[in-house]
Amino acid sequence: MGHGLIAWIVIGALAGWITGKIMKGSGFGFFMDMVVGLVGALIGGFLSSHLGLGGTGQHGLIVSILIAVVGAVILTWILRLISGNRSANL
Repeated sequence: MGHGLIAWIVIGALAGWITGKIMKGSGFGFFMDMVVGLVGALIGGFLSSHLGLGGTGQHGLIVSILIAVVGAVILTWILRLISGNRSANL
């Protein structure tokens, strides 16, 4: 079950927004949160497929959003480690 372009935009926006709420500190803004969510979907899909859970596009919308959120949280954590903003980590 693949997702279309609109679904990926919704997944990215929701995953970025949820990640902004989960992680301490402020978000990156709407468009950057959406980019973080989309890249997080790639990271989460990569990790879930290698763990035997299937990729992001192989599940329904809710599971895809959860996988994207996990990937976006990992991405945000790595970005904060690189940028030196360690006080805002989980």
